[in-house]
Amino acid sequence: MTRTRPVRIPVDGFDGSVSGLFQRPRGAKALLLFGHGAGAGMEHPFMSDMSTALAQVGIATLRYQFPYMEKGRRPPSPRPLLLATVRAACAAANRRARGLPLFVGGKSMGGRMTSLAFAQGGLSKSLRGLVFFGFPLHPPGRTGVERAEHLSSVHVPMLFLQGTRDKLAALDELRPVCEALKPRVRLHIVEGADHGFDVLVRSGRTSGDVRQELAHAVSRFIDRNSP
Repeated sequence: MTRTRPVRIPVDGFDGSVSGLFQRPRGAKALLLFGHGAGAGMEHPFMSDMSTALAQVGIATLRYQFPYMEKGRRPPSPRPLLLATVRAACAAANRRARGLPLFVGGKSMGGRMTSLAFAQGGLSKSLRGLVFFGFPLHPPGRTGVERAEHLSSVHVPMLFLQGTRDKLAALDELRPVCEALKPRVRLHIVEGADHGFDVLVRSGRTSGDVRQELAHAVSRFIDRNSP
């Protein structure tokens, strides 16, 4: 049995609060703070389906909106406001954890902003690890690893979940980044998946299959890094 409850999260520097969804299955073993990507909010099918798949393996989630998405605007808010939102959401997750090990991360931009906030020392020291659902290493059609430079300041375990067709993270560039950060980093590669973790029909797999693969990878990571 899983219960999903709406929450409100006040954010410094934002006129009002952002909305969130707290989903906790019975017998949860951990809580994951789950930020959305740049182009879609917390109720995007990937975010919703992934939260359900995580609940099925005993992981509670707190999804939340960034301010620009709360207001229905584009493009994303300035970085200081994005980071302030991550910090506020982490504090809200910490209050709701109630003894559960707390992990943080998100889809694409949500994961990257979470790691930036962590690197700047703005998140709870009780965090057990970071989970990236498609780390956006570089813009489409370009190369570079500058977006990962701050990860050397993140001193907790990290899990990278990346598709082989992800145009925002060429694996020949991401693998060396992960190697340099060992033993703190694990890289889980999803064969045939793009940045949204969609797979081609000819692969013989469905989006549900991929969500389950991701959920079990996160579950194993949490089991390795929980007390």
